[in-house]
Amino acid sequence: MTHTEPTTPPDGPGGEALLGPPDAPTTPEATGLSFDQLTQLLLKVLYFGEASGSEIAERLHLPYAVFDGFVQHARAERLVEVRGAAGTGSAGYRYAVTDLGRDRGRQYLDVCQYVGPAPVPLAHYVASVHALAAARRAVDRESIEAGCSHLVISPRMFDQIGPAINSGRSLFLYGPPGNGKTVVAEAIGRVLGGDLWVPRAIDVDGQIITLFDPVNHVEHVACSASGDGHALVAARPHDRRWVRVRRPVVVVGGELTLDMLDLTFNPIAKFYEAPIQLKANGGVFVIDDFGRQRVPPRDLLNRWIVPLESRVDYLTLHTGRKFEVPFETFIVFATNLQPETLADEAFLRRIPYKVLARNPTFDEYTRIFALNCERHTLRFDPVIIEYLDRRYYKPRGIEMRACHPRDLVEQVVDLCRYRGAEPAISRDVLDSVCASYFIESNMSDGAVEERPRLEAVPS
Repeated sequence: MTHTEPTTPPDGPGGEALLGPPDAPTTPEATGLSFDQLTQLLLKVLYFGEASGSEIAERLHLPYAVFDGFVQHARAERLVEVRGAAGTGSAGYRYAVTDLGRDRGRQYLDVCQYVGPAPVPLAHYVASVHALAAARRAVDRESIEAGCSHLVISPRMFDQIGPAINSGRSLFLYGPPGNGKTVVAEAIGRVLGGDLWVPRAIDVDGQIITLFDPVNHVEHVACSASGDGHALVAARPHDRRWVRVRRPVVVVGGELTLDMLDLTFNPIAKFYEAPIQLKANGGVFVIDDFGRQRVPPRDLLNRWIVPLESRVDYLTLHTGRKFEVPFETFIVFATNLQPETLADEAFLRRIPYKVLARNPTFDEYTRIFALNCERHTLRFDPVIIEYLDRRYYKPRGIEMRACHPRDLVEQVVDLCRYRGAEPAISRDVLDSVCASYFIESNMSDGAVEERPRLEAVPS
């Protein structure tokens, strides 16, 4: 496997979203939120300053018509007043809270300081995840090769990964370090492709959980969700509380703790952030360097037993309320440790697909090296690999790893730039790079290893 950088990933067939966007709500009832929840959002927005009706709509990501009645009700209750007008209709009025409205808004902020897009009810989110799972397409050899086109993978590994992806369950990738387990796991998200719709925030019994995460969710901005601007018939407006994102591929490593798998409650702002696996719903969740986390592997594995078996997860609010969420995430455990030392037979049984990331063959190593040379616009000569094999790998008993070509080529470029020369591979440059890259087995002072002469290497 190679570590070359992938090109822009495909979005699935035609680059389309896997499911259409939710329709914009036209009534307060269609939002799934109560009268009190919408009123709270309104007063909290106006607590920080006056705003027009259209600005309130933009802040809450709801059509103004949905909460126009709430604005008028708040005016009748003397919580809100009109300060002016910037256009026709009530959407152009500039609103501000009264003293009574400011007191009420302060009370709401004391309970929860979330001020932003209106949340989506948990039931709506659960229904969307189930619909996404039902629409999942099977992958074939062609789609896997397309998603992994930036990698050099053996046909045998293709045939092992494909069925694992179609199972939609989990995969255990193990093998020596540096053989591309992480990049293969990330490539699975490219294989699946497609865009998803995720809510910016979720409401659970009046408690708000933020779900959309710019770090783990790549928002799709190339296409407007409203459709083609040249279409004869305008598309129906979508619910802007939802965001179109590329299928998430969330990668965590040694920093993973059990706390990251539970809701994170902000005691000051008094709302929650979704756990990492919930952000990966509908996509791929990669646990890299499994077994090297700060918590024992057994504790992490026990946390996954129920989700892997039943495809549901259970989260708990600080109030003690426990609720169920769908677990439609393809988990990849990637490790360079022996699987038997990390999990017992009972748990390994729940991970039906276990794939060994083997060392590359001489031919695969050559192809990986050539791809990395191409990436850096360096001239490649197969004699380079023969020299490395005879000069370093065989004499020192070093095993070829898939990451070696990438690292060596990058160090060649770094060294040539340091010398003020145009990047190029020569025997002298390779020897200097390998002296820095491979560990010397003999560290005694003055020990100098004689270098055999190979005139065929380009100089």
